[in-house]
Amino acid sequence: MDLTTLERLPLWIGGRAVAAHTTRYAEVTNPATGEVLRHVPLSDAADVDAAAAAASDALPAWRAAPALRRARILMRFRDLMEAHKTDLARLVSQEHGKTVSDAEGSITRGIEVVEFATGIPHLLKGDFSDNVGTGVDSFSLRQPVGVCAGITPFNFPAMVPMWMFPVALACGNAFILKPSERDPTMSLRMAELLTEAGLPDGVFNVVHGDKEAVDAILAHPSIKAVSFVGSTPIARYIYETGSRNGKRVQALGGAKNHAVVMPDADLAFAAEALIGAAYGSAGERCMAVSVVVAVGDAGDALRDKLAERARRIAVGPGDRKESDMGPVITCAARDRIVGLIDRGVDEGAALVVDGRKPSVAGHEDGFFVGPTLFDQVTREMAIYREEIFGPVLSIVRTESLDAAIELINANPYANGAALFTRSGFAARKFQQDVEVGMIGVNVPIPVPMAFYSFGGWRNSLFGDLHVHGMDGVRFYTRGKAVTARWPDDGSAAPGFHMPTMG
Repeated sequence: MDLTTLERLPLWIGGRAVAAHTTRYAEVTNPATGEVLRHVPLSDAADVDAAAAAASDALPAWRAAPALRRARILMRFRDLMEAHKTDLARLVSQEHGKTVSDAEGSITRGIEVVEFATGIPHLLKGDFSDNVGTGVDSFSLRQPVGVCAGITPFNFPAMVPMWMFPVALACGNAFILKPSERDPTMSLRMAELLTEAGLPDGVFNVVHGDKEAVDAILAHPSIKAVSFVGSTPIARYIYETGSRNGKRVQALGGAKNHAVVMPDADLAFAAEALIGAAYGSAGERCMAVSVVVAVGDAGDALRDKLAERARRIAVGPGDRKESDMGPVITCAARDRIVGLIDRGVDEGAALVVDGRKPSVAGHEDGFFVGPTLFDQVTREMAIYREEIFGPVLSIVRTESLDAAIELINANPYANGAALFTRSGFAARKFQQDVEVGMIGVNVPIPVPMAFYSFGGWRNSLFGDLHVHGMDGVRFYTRGKAVTARWPDDGSAAPGFHMPTMG
């Protein structure tokens, strides 16, 4: 194949597709076949500077636009996303590998954030206090930060960007999106649909790239805030570098999500729920359940149910209707996951279901890993300690709920945790005592709706504000307090003493 004839993706700057300044390009592949689909530019500082200049030029008018006008543009964008959802899901499936139905569901969760953001006229209302002193009123308001940037991961090329930019735009900011270079085309389609919805040129821009583009964003003086979702080491780097350069930063990192199953739980229900939570999207979710904590005598029966169900998962290309699970994103990801499975075996874990060599007819060059289940896993093993980000589920056994809670709280990651039980007492204890950002009770993946905020604790979040919901509004705005007096009687201004109200 002559790779020079394949499509080269553009950037999106100033309301139109433009050629990149950079001369570096990377391959975008179909994970189900290994085929190179197109090439993506790896932007340099000049490309980032062009996007920042376009955003800065567009910012004053967009910031001054009434919130209701901004909301109406987002309403039209929401309708366009809904109208094109099936085609957009196919695009996500082609570049990421997840099934079309899974991709469509993730787009829906992103659209829900757009719907939340359309309520921005209400969400930006401040407070007012009349006559706090004689003839003096005080009020507060929230104003946009300025030019903001989002650096987003490969696993949700539609949903995670939509956790960021709809709220940022609704608040009156301009935005630069740096999507993953592994599945970048969705970002360009969203840019086109935003323009079709009536967004002014330059308010939303897309630059592709790798670390060079990220570093240019973190150093650029015109960019005032950066949102990030990705691995913990990179999240820490983004947070430290961006903060050092005077930027507001929210950086969401990795996860090791636990699901505790009590002996009184409905094991059939729990097993079915955990199968989807562990193996959906090939485990490439930051909220995927990767550890099942079986309490007491729940272990053997739960293991058997999980194993039986895991063996029935249909592995295949994402565009095949009967596929339950597609490939992982790259050949390197596949090899890393298989290497961790090998290490789990070497360290003494019991390999119950082996997914290292799945058979997918006609797709021998795809990046497939089958569902894998380990039992008798301990906290010292690499498959417990490391974020695998693949279809690998580990069973850890404890004697009590207290021991399960201690296990979760000792883990350096703290994104989410779930409990399966029929006991209200156990559920209340779990949700009070577990030290993570999101809790599920008989819900394996407790990703909150758009009107709540998403985020973890400890090494799963750097920064104090989560994404979307009211935390998103707070992140993309700054508070301002105004104290005003309008004298017309010629009274004297306050003197040299500390002013007081009365």
